Amino acid sequence: QVHLVESGGGLVQPGGSLRLSCAASGNIFSINAMGWYRQAPGNQREAVAYITVGGSTNYVDSVKGRFTISRDDAKNTVYLQMNSLKPEDTAVYYCNGYGNGKDYWGKGTLVTVSS
Repeated sequence: QVHLVESGGGLVQPGGSLRLSCAASGNIFSINAMGWYRQAPGNQREAVAYITVGGSTNYVDSVKGRFTISRDDAKNTVYLQMNSLKPEDTAVYYCNGYGNGKDYWGKGTLVTVSS
């Protein structure tokens, strides 16, 4: 079992920045990739970014050039640095871990971009 806890959400003005953190615990050696998803009210959950154990990254087109995913293996933590935030980035952001055919999810952290 893998336990994921997100932090770092909050209210930010358009153009601002936030850094989300996802702390992993448990059987983390089973995880092949970590990622961030988001779900806005009335919308389906969408993948935002992921990073593999090898360090490969991928981003949804709408955040390329603005968001950066990274990992600190010593802290078992994955980060999502979000810059130049837009109102359409408002959503609950969920941390995801995938490995051995299983998906693990955090409870989410709310990001609100508004003036």
